Amino acid sequence: MKESEIIFGLRAVIEAIRAGKPIDRVLLKYGLQGALYHELMTEIKNHRIPFQIVPLERIELVTRKNHQGVVAWLSLIEYQSISNILPSVFESGEDPLIIVLDGISDVRNFGAIVRSASCMGAHAIIIPEKGSARITADAIKTSAGALHSFPVCREKSLTGLVKFLKESGLKVVCAEADGSVPVTNAKLTGPVALVMGSEDKGISRDIKSMADTIVKIPLKGSIASLNVSVAAGIVLYEIVRQRSSVITQ
Repeated sequence: MKESEIIFGLRAVIEAIRAGKPIDRVLLKYGLQGALYHELMTEIKNHRIPFQIVPLERIELVTRKNHQGVVAWLSLIEYQSISNILPSVFESGEDPLIIVLDGISDVRNFGAIVRSASCMGAHAIIIPEKGSARITADAIKTSAGALHSFPVCREKSLTGLVKFLKESGLKVVCAEADGSVPVTNAKLTGPVALVMGSEDKGISRDIKSMADTIVKIPLKGSIASLNVSVAAGIVLYEIVRQRSSVITQ
């Protein structure tokens, strides 16, 4: 981790937040007390910045300078709000295409999905505050720079987020290897939220229970599964293909 990507010290982190610096996350040492600590926690909560309380040893893996028990990572992008994006998409006359990433932690997979999403005309990607790939220089490089302009939203609860998308009129489509419907047989027109899960655990049970359909990509070769970024690209292309077909009919 480059020193230029982190801020450490109670007052330094407070002032960075107040100055509008995009903060990715904050680590706080167990047992911190005092007025400055409470001041920092107020800023963190008011700005909905993800934080974690950890042992001192975890912080000193990042820096051994005078951190005062606090380390913050600067974000390389500015996160957006899906509640601001959806109305503008509907008002433009388009059907929203939103991608929800449930537990994808590999930065290159994440960057590749953002690249495909941008190319396929999706409107935003949503990730959880915890358990998701950090947006690093590698992620930006793999996205071919798309992360500098493509909207990324970060939500505390993906379950609550998916419920919000359903209430907003989006069809929730989960993509899994053991899905019940081949992707080419599913109706993927109209407003869609596409959910992709991690390669090791897949999509969480709570989110799958809210799905309108669970699709799969039929495979013919000897390899049993696709890389998640490749799978996302295939499903996104099928969504765009079906939308284009409706327009031309």
